[in-house]
Amino acid sequence: MTRSLSRLSPRQNALGDISMLYVSVLLRAAAVEGANIVQLSSDFRLYREALASSEARISIPRFMRLGHAAIVQAGNPALGLRMGALTRPIDTGISGLAGQCATTVGEAITTLIRYSLLTSQNSRGIPTIDAAARQVRFYSIRPYNAFNFFVVDSVLAAWTQFLRNASGQYAVLERVSIEYASLGLDDQFERWFGCPVQFGADTNSITLRPDIWVQPSLHAQPAMYEKLTGLCELELQQIRRGWTTSDRVKNLLTPLFQGESPGLKIIAQKLGTAPWTLQRQLAAENTGFRELVDETRKQLAQDYIRETDLSLSEVAWLSGFANPTALHKAYQRWFNISPGEQRKRLRATGEMQPPPGAEKK
Repeated sequence: MTRSLSRLSPRQNALGDISMLYVSVLLRAAAVEGANIVQLSSDFRLYREALASSEARISIPRFMRLGHAAIVQAGNPALGLRMGALTRPIDTGISGLAGQCATTVGEAITTLIRYSLLTSQNSRGIPTIDAAARQVRFYSIRPYNAFNFFVVDSVLAAWTQFLRNASGQYAVLERVSIEYASLGLDDQFERWFGCPVQFGADTNSITLRPDIWVQPSLHAQPAMYEKLTGLCELELQQIRRGWTTSDRVKNLLTPLFQGESPGLKIIAQKLGTAPWTLQRQLAAENTGFRELVDETRKQLAQDYIRETDLSLSEVAWLSGFANPTALHKAYQRWFNISPGEQRKRLRATGEMQPPPGAEKK
């Protein structure tokens, strides 16, 4: 079963989800590296129907666990680079096909980023592009750990491969920045990207060479570019039209939960409306701002406890609580169980993966 074009509203996972197209790339890379993809598919219930669907999605936490399992099997911590190398324009969906038809390489990557919502939604942030700086930036779920290093690697590598495909050149980048600290693979990364790579940077980004940005795309086709971007715009509008005001508020709330909850005024400003107007719109949908804050925090906390191995302090901060005690009280109120006890039960029943390095009993 697939979801309609309004599939992102309401979201099935508060942390976001991505197209199964990316899962197919991950499995191809894992197979090349020697992992048992039959076992991986079985362990993560990756059914053939879902893998064959252009509409099917997988939650970001589940995708991270799948990637980590593939890395453990393959024994290659740089699996994300292999994923990038194996990513074709078609693997990025209709936005990738549209981008390849653009006039220049800069326009190609701009198009890919503009329509990224068609294949992925990260509630913590979205990819952005700075044309003046020729820089493309990726926002990853933090804090970093063994489960999400490869996500950053695979996205930056896939963008790089996209640029190589459009330009016909290997050396397309001026530099690469990666937020997480070096894992001791610096030389391997610099060889693959073909440029300096800075770890422990302020952002995850790739910066294109000036000549590459303006170079004509090898696949430029103005008529198809117009047709495909028109289809992208239509699907993007259909996705966004499916969002209620409540959905838009929750979408804005999530990345702002950092040890505290944003106020009504801040959210109203981001929506370009007055606080009282926003309150009226929410009342028309039989809800209110405080209810949405509580609902969003509840879903986030539940997902973090169930889907990640973050400490309770980290979960509290990312769910907008000042400390673990506040999270504990709220979680107890929501689910009649403490977050720590909930995690123990999930592990005991096999519904949650054990933390890295933990011995299975």
